[in-house]
Amino acid sequence: MKIPVIRQLFQNSTVEDLEVTLAVLEAFCEFRGVSETEVDVAGELITNICGALEVHADVNSGITEKDALNAFSQKVMGSIDR
Repeated sequence: MKIPVIRQLFQNSTVEDLEVTLAVLEAFCEFRGVSETEVDVAGELITNICGALEVHADVNSGITEKDALNAFSQKVMGSIDR
């Protein structure tokens, strides 16, 4: 998870674009010939895209971009600590 990447994706991509990209990456990870390294890279991209989608949802509900980014970061860090 990289907050600058999530911010960039949020600012420059529509929800629809992010959802389509997410679907493609998830399908890519299911291919038999995909290496573990490639799955790891795709997983990082998926995390960043999901973060951007959450930021879009939060901003649409009235939260500021900065607070939405911080909330997503805290949620991820909180799940790692468990």
